[in-house]
Amino acid sequence: MIYQPQQYRIKDERMKPFIDPEEIWDFIRDTKSTKERVREIIAKSLDKNRLNLEETAVLINTTDPELVDEIKEGARELKSRIYGERIVLFAPLYIGNYCTNNCQYCGFRTENKKQHRVTLNKKQIHQEVKSLEDVGHKRLILVYGEHPKYTPEFIAESVRDVYKVKSKNGEIRRVNINAAPLSIEGFKVVKDSGIGTYQIFQETYHPETYAKVHPSGAKRNFDNRLISLDRAQEALIDDVGIGALFGLYDWRYETLALLRHVNHFEATYNIGPHTISFPRIQNASDLNLDNSYAVSDDDFTKLVAILRLAVPYTGLILTAREPIHIRNEVMRYGVSQIDGGTNIQMKGYSSKDAEEQNLDTEQFEICDTRTLGEIITELIGTGYIPSFCTACYRLGRTGEHFMEFSVPGFIKRFCDPNAILTLAEYLEDYATDEVKEKGYKAIFKRLDNEGYKNEKAIRERLTKIQNGVRDLYF
Repeated sequence: MIYQPQQYRIKDERMKPFIDPEEIWDFIRDTKSTKERVREIIAKSLDKNRLNLEETAVLINTTDPELVDEIKEGARELKSRIYGERIVLFAPLYIGNYCTNNCQYCGFRTENKKQHRVTLNKKQIHQEVKSLEDVGHKRLILVYGEHPKYTPEFIAESVRDVYKVKSKNGEIRRVNINAAPLSIEGFKVVKDSGIGTYQIFQETYHPETYAKVHPSGAKRNFDNRLISLDRAQEALIDDVGIGALFGLYDWRYETLALLRHVNHFEATYNIGPHTISFPRIQNASDLNLDNSYAVSDDDFTKLVAILRLAVPYTGLILTAREPIHIRNEVMRYGVSQIDGGTNIQMKGYSSKDAEEQNLDTEQFEICDTRTLGEIITELIGTGYIPSFCTACYRLGRTGEHFMEFSVPGFIKRFCDPNAILTLAEYLEDYATDEVKEKGYKAIFKRLDNEGYKNEKAIRERLTKIQNGVRDLYF
């Protein structure tokens, strides 16, 4: 397929831009927060109902510390009811950092001549994936710049290369994608390689700010990026991820705009996004960016809790951009997926020289540099179940099917058992004796206390894993 950076022609009325800045600001300006209203909205969310824009704006406009604490406690309770204590783990793998865009917040921007440009070849992909498998990873997200090198065919081939790598008991069972918008035909090519989620972040949903921070490159086209995941849906990729980069514009606006994007998907395709991401701007190579919209820790933790209440069944992703104490806090309020052992330098996982961050070889600075093993040890110690589960993707529980399954009982029937089984695999293959003992203690305590209807089958499969069988799931 020939790389086409120009605007894709809109042929379908469903794929029309849907962001109206005045509509969003009207909700923020005209919506009042009262104690009674806040509590009504929290109660609605706890009944597993998605919030509308007005209701979400009420929470956004809540400044009373007591009510903000109630919002966070509601989000904590909702997360416990829907997601249990699972935390899904993944790792990003940068395949190529060539880019024709000039995004002012990104170390990969084309005007940054300090950045060393690399595209991994097959051998290098194999080395990186082996390094990731050898510490226990099962889920990856592949990241690509927007460049003529990275065609749909190239992306699909690199996905297949990743799946081919097997190291001892290690294997990658699900590859997600973070790459440039494609045509419908391009999305179909990538889908056929067996991907999970296709992520495209709008970065900012405010058109004027978007134009300011994207002065050149194909990404400058706001509308083309906004409807790009509609093309993915038309290509039958029903598992997509959206996101905004917080700090480019007012966090209140971006939070409501993310919900507006969710509304669009549900109204048009009868599904929501599988994941929402909300990274904050971090330092990057030769970065000189206005920080007048920087999001404070207090506002950030609040907005995560609001997103959890607003969209109960959508996974919330928090990356190693954030420091450990913030990651630990917002996991309580709704985050269900985090990366672990992250290294975003090109060829960083297999390099012995990549321990120190070098911003001229990566996209941005990461703040949580713990190894995967350190993160898993801490998660177990604080009562979480680290999970590498990929069962829903592999059994077709995505899109509308996932929405159908997302009802009370889904967690205890599928997600918790699969998390337990993947944790047992990790304990058998990668954990120290001390972590293995703590991990199994946590597993059997949960089996004794949670009342799983399929408890007998879970225990039988655990025994099989201890005897060397792998890749068991419900």
